[in-house]
Amino acid sequence: LFSNPAGDYGSMVNERVGSGEWDESSALGDTWASRNAFSYGRSDKGSNRADVLQSLLATTERVVQEIDSVEYGLTDIQEYYANTGALKVAAENASGNKCSVSIVEAFRDDADGPQPKDLDDVLRLEYRSKLLNPRWAEAMLEQGSGGAYEVSSRFTAMVGWGAVNGVDDFVWDGASEKYALDDAVSEQLRRSNPEAYRNVLARLLEAAGRGMWNADEDVLRRLREKYADADDSVEGVA
Repeated sequence: LFSNPAGDYGSMVNERVGSGEWDESSALGDTWASRNAFSYGRSDKGSNRADVLQSLLATTERVVQEIDSVEYGLTDIQEYYANTGALKVAAENASGNKCSVSIVEAFRDDADGPQPKDLDDVLRLEYRSKLLNPRWAEAMLEQGSGGAYEVSSRFTAMVGWGAVNGVDDFVWDGASEKYALDDAVSEQLRRSNPEAYRNVLARLLEAAGRGMWNADEDVLRRLREKYADADDSVEGVA
């Protein structure tokens, strides 16, 4: 069993994504591998066995992730891309080949038991049912600052997924249109939580800048203008 150093926790991938301190997605896989190179067993209490982990990663063709809650899915929290997604990249770094990811939604009451689903299909479904869903967006906006924070955190997670797997352009397009380019919604976000609103804009611009999103140039121009205004507002510039 491989995990983090004894007494420590986390892959640190979400911290790197959050701070923007990474260049290539392969670096996020390297971060995951370095943080999970410690083995545990009957008499093993956390020895660093990076070479053994790399040999295992080199033979990994598929990662399986179970989700046991309908409330918190792949796109809701940072830990899924930071662990499942980064593990995928670590395996690809080690093998030089693509590694697939299957998602098992254990909370579903299927007649034949939970059926594995492709990661991309689950991501698309979650984005359509939550972030891009007008009813979900309205519910978040009604919660004021806390709801704005929830929206913002999902944009950060979307950059994470874009880094370790990729996110479809229609998701970026829809999210930017809904939360940034819609003046009424963006103003509500700004009033509720200025820092969360700035992060929404920053993550959209980051996604385009890193090549995750093939955004229209006019959209990017509008986002840059809105970001400059949001940044001034947060920093207290008149």
